[in-house]
Amino acid sequence: MNRYQLVTLILAICVTACLIGVGISIGEQSTLGVIGCLVVAFGLMGFGFSYKRKHLR
Repeated sequence: MNRYQLVTLILAICVTACLIGVGISIGEQSTLGVIGCLVVAFGLMGFGFSYKRKHLR
């Protein structure tokens, strides 16, 4: 496994954890938790897409 694959794997795991956090926050009825987890998840996904584009050039 090279560095690119390791970074994308870690990003995917972090985004998945954030989306799980959204579900937990919904169950706990925490609006702030839902918003926070979604913001972090979208931020990590955006970073992942930009990392992929940069790596493929």
